[in-house]
Amino acid sequence: MRRRLLAYRAIDFLSTHIPDASGPGEECLLLVHIRQVVGQVYYRLCTTCAKGVITAVIIDERFYSTGLSTRALSHLRSRHPGLAWRSTLRKRATRALLRRMRIPETASAAPCPHSPDTRPARARC
Repeated sequence: MRRRLLAYRAIDFLSTHIPDASGPGEECLLLVHIRQVVGQVYYRLCTTCAKGVITAVIIDERFYSTGLSTRALSHLRSRHPGLAWRSTLRKRATRALLRRMRIPETASAAPCPHSPDTRPARARC
């Protein structure tokens, strides 16, 4: 219970941009607890098509089962309202999270057809 309260009170969300040579690149939502990154949500956006793709959700082990990942995705949705979200995540734990959040799965990390997936093939798994 204490960890759940900690996840809801003492976590700050910081947004960063990861530059890409061929386009807008990937965004990252950092989850910070007392100057320490305890989680990250990587995603790509296309504001023209109003689409977003979540490419990774990484949460520190001590914050598992605290609701922090749900809170992070809810924050992402409120930060970018009006976008249709999808995900490339295929691990069992993240699939369950995305099913609860009603975010469908997709094969490509590109948010839309005119935004190419520039990541190397090994990173798409």
